[in-house]
Amino acid sequence: MFRNAKNVFAVVICAAMMASEVDAQTAKAPTKSTPKPTATAAVAAPVLKTALDSIAYSIGLSVGGSLKAQGLADINTNLLVKAINETLKGTSTLLSPDQANQFIGEYFQKQANVKGDANRKAGEAFLEENKKRPQVTTTASGLQYEVLKMGDGPKPADTSRVKTHYHGTLIDGTVFDSSVERGEPVEFPVNGVIKGWQEALQLMPVGSKFRLYIPSDLAYGERAAGPTIGPNSTLIFDVELLDILK
Repeated sequence: MFRNAKNVFAVVICAAMMASEVDAQTAKAPTKSTPKPTATAAVAAPVLKTALDSIAYSIGLSVGGSLKAQGLADINTNLLVKAINETLKGTSTLLSPDQANQFIGEYFQKQANVKGDANRKAGEAFLEENKKRPQVTTTASGLQYEVLKMGDGPKPADTSRVKTHYHGTLIDGTVFDSSVERGEPVEFPVNGVIKGWQEALQLMPVGSKFRLYIPSDLAYGERAAGPTIGPNSTLIFDVELLDILK
């Protein structure tokens, strides 16, 4: 969700500030009289004595997970802690809040562009090979599909409301959504979904099951959609049209 990356990251940083401040207040350096641990001595586990200790550690886990998920596992934690401490103490900082927000926005936009370009190239290569398969039909829009089962019912219009089962993956097989796995079919208007679905549904008689190969421009385009679908992602759906509701 790179379009909201700046705001998300700001929340993460705020959480990091809270966690690091509590840690800074509770952590103590060993005194000279503290015996050095031997090679066989067990390392003492962190002690969560109070509710604030527990919330500090919990926030730390959340922040660490968020940073890692955003590709920032190697972030300079010394500078991170420095900025946190300066902000909490009200001392001068190397950057103003506006400058920091600008850097954050530019960084994530650049990352989105890099990822989007890679996704676009991978999708184009996949579709180019896929269309050579004899069971695959390619429409004028670039949508590709293969018929897994052809039904004998009516076809929906763009104004119809339909009931479907579906299973969606990326081209590498990663599952991002599946009504089949949830065990519950989904109802929606044909004109309320992505373009690739709109086109495909109107080709499907009720009772049909198609496998759709949807280019990014017929899916979510340059936008990311959720944590799994990146910008310019080509999507694969197994879609079963169960009924036309109206």
